[in-house]
Amino acid sequence: MKQARRWLLIAAAMVLLPHAAYAQKKKPSKTGNAPAAAPASADAPAPAPVNADADADADQPATPPPAAAPAPSDQAGGGDNGAAGGESGGLADICQITPDAPQCQAAKEINLAAEAKKTVRAEIYAVQQQYVIKAQRFEIQPYYAVTLNDQFVSHNAPGLALNYYITQVLAVGVNGIWYDGLNADSDFNFQNRRSAHVAVPLNDYRFAADLNFTYVPMYGKFAGFGDFIFHYDAYILGGVGIIQTRPESIIDPDNRKFTQWNSNVNVDVGIGLRVFFNRWLAAVLEVRDLIFFDTIENVHVSAANPTYAPDWIDKGHLTNNVQLQVGLSFFLPTSFEYRLPK
Repeated sequence: MKQARRWLLIAAAMVLLPHAAYAQKKKPSKTGNAPAAAPASADAPAPAPVNADADADADQPATPPPAAAPAPSDQAGGGDNGAAGGESGGLADICQITPDAPQCQAAKEINLAAEAKKTVRAEIYAVQQQYVIKAQRFEIQPYYAVTLNDQFVSHNAPGLALNYYITQVLAVGVNGIWYDGLNADSDFNFQNRRSAHVAVPLNDYRFAADLNFTYVPMYGKFAGFGDFIFHYDAYILGGVGIIQTRPESIIDPDNRKFTQWNSNVNVDVGIGLRVFFNRWLAAVLEVRDLIFFDTIENVHVSAANPTYAPDWIDKGHLTNNVQLQVGLSFFLPTSFEYRLPK
């Protein structure tokens, strides 16, 4: 029984002993209440080791730590402009490792400190430069034309257009086309005359020459054949010129013969599309309408005097010769230089 009490007293003493230690007051320091130590940083020097004489020297002023040595100046960067790239001694470190680096060679020739003080006036262009500059360049455009609006006769012919672009969007030029020898009566017209005995007056064209003005209102690009980018522009044109025509003897071929060519003033309007293969070569598709008052064969035959020549013709017939032109555009000179605004 006594032994059990003894073990109970030992257990109670072991439980109460830590609480007694927690309740002890902290002994005051000889130097008073010192402020809490600042948290150690990665670059702070390690604290001095504690020795036995620390309490004896507590009343003496602490020796200040030595001042940090200044960082070496960027010799390659001009001195006071700091390290390149925002790091301490960044350019100097790079140049020490690789002195042949491009930025190190440039730093020897350019004063980076002086360049950094300059005011930069950067210009940002929202629209990309055009793929082809046409201003002050000549365009040579050979093409072949096919009649679109006449089902009785075709006036297919080769032609050539020469244009000079005063500005990027405005050009002045001449256009010539040769019809003589290529006029052809359609099979439909032949079958119509043979079966219904109804004839339509037809005319032969010799040539046409026009002075034109071209305006380019739009341009763009599209992708094709994989990753290849095609650049294009669309244009409209208008002008005035001369076309020579002559009636064919269809109504009364036994008595009427037309040998004289008539020169008629024409007005031409058109719209076209160019697709560029490079900066000086493009494919052209154009629709042009030549509008003029033509002289055609008179459909009425005088029974009293069929050989009277003044009765053979009918003047003042409004004619529209709509033709499709397919060709190429060559721009000269073949190269150009971009000139940006200052």
